[in-house]
Amino acid sequence: MNVFKLLSRSSKAAQSSPAQKLPSSGAVANPQLFGHDESVQTSNTGRKRKRGQNAVEAPSSPVALPADVDFFGGGAAKDTDANGDALSKKERKKQRQQERKEESSLDNEIADVEEEAYDVDECKRILHSHKLKIAVLEDFVPHEAEARTEKKKSKKRKKEKEEKPKKKDVKKQLYPEPLTSFAQLRTRYGISRRLAENVMEQGYKLPTEVQLGALPLLLSKRGHQEQKHTSVDTESSSGAEYGGDVDLLTVAPTGSGKTIAFLIPIIDALLAEGKPVGVKEGPRAIVLAPTRELASQIVNEARKLVQGTAIKATLMRKGMQLLTESEEEAHADAPDSPEASENDDGASESDNDEKPVPKKKQPGRRAELVKAAILVATPLALLNALKRRDGTVANLPSVSQLVLDEADVLLDPLFREQTLAIWSACTNPKLRIGLWSATMGSNIESLAISTLNDRWAALSSDDTDLPPRPHLIRLVVGLKDSAIPNISHQLTYAATEQGKLLGLRQLLHPSSSTNSTSQPTLRPPFLIFTQTIPRAIALHSELLYDIPPEAGGSSRIAVLHADLSSSARDAIMTRFRRGEIWVLITTDLLARGVDFRGLNGVVNYDVPSSAAGYVHRVGRTGRAGREGGVAVTFYTQEDIPYVKLIANVIRASEKLRGVSKDEGSVKQWLLDALPTPSKRDRQQLKKRGVEARRTVKGKEGRISTKSGYLRQIENNRKGAKMASLKRAREEREGVDSGEVAEEGGSDGGFEGFGE
Repeated sequence: MNVFKLLSRSSKAAQSSPAQKLPSSGAVANPQLFGHDESVQTSNTGRKRKRGQNAVEAPSSPVALPADVDFFGGGAAKDTDANGDALSKKERKKQRQQERKEESSLDNEIADVEEEAYDVDECKRILHSHKLKIAVLEDFVPHEAEARTEKKKSKKRKKEKEEKPKKKDVKKQLYPEPLTSFAQLRTRYGISRRLAENVMEQGYKLPTEVQLGALPLLLSKRGHQEQKHTSVDTESSSGAEYGGDVDLLTVAPTGSGKTIAFLIPIIDALLAEGKPVGVKEGPRAIVLAPTRELASQIVNEARKLVQGTAIKATLMRKGMQLLTESEEEAHADAPDSPEASENDDGASESDNDEKPVPKKKQPGRRAELVKAAILVATPLALLNALKRRDGTVANLPSVSQLVLDEADVLLDPLFREQTLAIWSACTNPKLRIGLWSATMGSNIESLAISTLNDRWAALSSDDTDLPPRPHLIRLVVGLKDSAIPNISHQLTYAATEQGKLLGLRQLLHPSSSTNSTSQPTLRPPFLIFTQTIPRAIALHSELLYDIPPEAGGSSRIAVLHADLSSSARDAIMTRFRRGEIWVLITTDLLARGVDFRGLNGVVNYDVPSSAAGYVHRVGRTGRAGREGGVAVTFYTQEDIPYVKLIANVIRASEKLRGVSKDEGSVKQWLLDALPTPSKRDRQQLKKRGVEARRTVKGKEGRISTKSGYLRQIENNRKGAKMASLKRAREEREGVDSGEVAEEGGSDGGFEGFGE
């Protein structure tokens, strides 16, 4: 017997290291980010149990993954019967229908229980535990015309006002009764039965923080006596007096369910009002999104919620028409002159009989009329459909709901003019506005307030009877402009561009030393973000063969950017959701709003252009309460002046998670050592990114592991070879040297890329 082996044995049995918990492992029982202890506490009390808060329990046996979560197709266990045999398609369908019936019967039992109203103190406790802050940005009085006249003050009153010390602007806090279960949508707010069934069929039971706070504000209590909580404190209220008649500005973390939070009130309002009488045709609700991918995702979610109802949702496509031409425009286009219809200048030409072809083709080119009640579009696509031939924008009086998803981008200078033009085109006095995003600066809030004031001033100038002006309310979940707390952040210094590529390859092929570290490892599927489209294409070419053929090879890596066609982008997105693509290289095109529930990580190959860009990029993982997502950010020497923006976001996220300064990925010494960028530097970074990675004179920084010295040697060899070929041609053919130089200039003039 070997004595050394015996002595080297541990007294404890060998324990296998616990498997890393990944977002792609399946759905979570509690999608909330905060207040988990509160939900457990309330579920143990008798009165809260009647309210149906403990509707979801952790499954005791492994459950088959849904299709949108099972990234690797076939990894989930198949449905089996009692004997373990695989069920057929019809049997699985019957089994799911039976499960839905059981769930609906359970929900009906919960709904039949008579609810007790919360008092204001209990509402405060629940909202605080979920880190919800609700405040009134602008509270309006009935006689606003008189209030506006009082603003015209004399110079003396202005001077007196300036001399007085300015008081701190304290917003009125609201504490509405929170929504603790989706079953309460039917019992408390009386939403459509079909809408409530669609919500339950999608598996929504326990609302997230943004749904918990936003739905009570946006839904009015029909068939239910409104609460009448009297509050002595003028700086706080239960919010019952607002009755769902609000414009809402919401700041909530990525993946917290904002889409469902604004779709349910829109659909409920459209179903309640029915088909309006005497209103021109056109959409009744518009949702604007900055990218086509996000707009397509919103349409898919809306179609799930409107199944079996008379409401339809559609995506704005090229060639669609929103409104039919008026009689005057039709009369103007009626003359036989084709040039009168093309130029729209009112001139009648004498050669109208010589060109009859356009008049015959005109009915065939007429655009498709949109008949859906909910229209989801990007700003440019919608604005192009609204523009008349004289350059003006047609009005949309039928729209009563306008939602700006990712409002900070839509009101950014890139989309601001288009978004405000669409906003102004919605002339319905009963228009309700919703602004939703994970990041919202104070400039966006002030712009929204000024736009609402200008619009209402224009409406009040008319002699028509106006309804009461809605109140503007702000809802903030967690810390404003911070990353979600349930993912791990890694800030890695790579020194050079070659170091970033080596670090990325180390993530693709982890060694035993990297696995032994305490930090969680990055597992596919994951996203890789670059600064520009050329860099995304170059990185895709460099990593194309990094995955071995037995694992799928180059088919597992793809690149997605705005230069691709719509069909190509849709095909790549479909393959990525199915699990056929493991690594997707992209730009900020997919940084906002797009939902990948089973995404295990995000790699920022190039540093984001702003702190908000980092929040949205890393928010593609760890969605709906899933833990285990990893966010890796590489930075080089050129990025050091801007890294502190990212480091502060990471530190705030880890603080929200409860991680101490010594244990976090961003240490205090790093924050002290990093320079603080100036306001001008931040603006320049947001506008152009890191200048060293931008295209200059047709060349961009090459993504390669070769150093500049090796590339220079290769270029010198190529130049010498081309020069020798040129001399040989001159001697053999006697061709003019200038022509030969012009012929070989494309290769001989190549100087390589900047070091």
